[in-house]
Amino acid sequence: MSDVALFDAHPTAAVRAESPLSLCRVTVATAASAQDAGVVLRERAFLGHLILRGNAADEAFRAGVEAALGVPLPLKVGPVSRDEARGVSVQWVSPDEWLIVVPQGEDFATEQRLRQALQGHYAVMQVSGAQTLLELSGPAAREVLMKSAGYDFHPRSFPVGKGVSTTFAKSTAVIRRVGEAQWELIIRRSFADYLYRWLLDASEEYGVFVAP
Repeated sequence: MSDVALFDAHPTAAVRAESPLSLCRVTVATAASAQDAGVVLRERAFLGHLILRGNAADEAFRAGVEAALGVPLPLKVGPVSRDEARGVSVQWVSPDEWLIVVPQGEDFATEQRLRQALQGHYAVMQVSGAQTLLELSGPAAREVLMKSAGYDFHPRSFPVGKGVSTTFAKSTAVIRRVGEAQWELIIRRSFADYLYRWLLDASEEYGVFVAP
């Protein structure tokens, strides 16, 4: 294990945590319930986000990552490795970079397991405070994505289980399809308020419900 200084982003001391959307207010007309809406929007705040860098051609690196995370390391753009029961996902970002998402409070332990399992040249970076995850679902969710990004969201090009990084509403987002009408958007904290408002505005014509 490296002697790099580690810190827990979720200390036991009582501190007030605020999501990137804590000050954002809904300013569009909303549906009364999820059943009445064409689009349902929900933030999953405070999940653990880690960036992993390493050599995908190194068998020991791949094996170490799988041992630490319990899911195989994806080796190309597209498929997202997931353990739905544990809420763990790993997504290819570039030939030597991956995005790891884990449940709230598990990022520090996950980082420790990776550092214990890996040797040689690699990097693990804690980015939980730098981004957040939005869930977009409902029968009109794909229409909202099509209005917001130039990527091809047709099921032939974007099947369930796929994830990509792409331009989105003049910014960027990691977009993952997790169900037939369910999507995840991972966005940067600095653009969270803007992108959230964009999604609300783009969804209003279909009827949007903001889930707690």
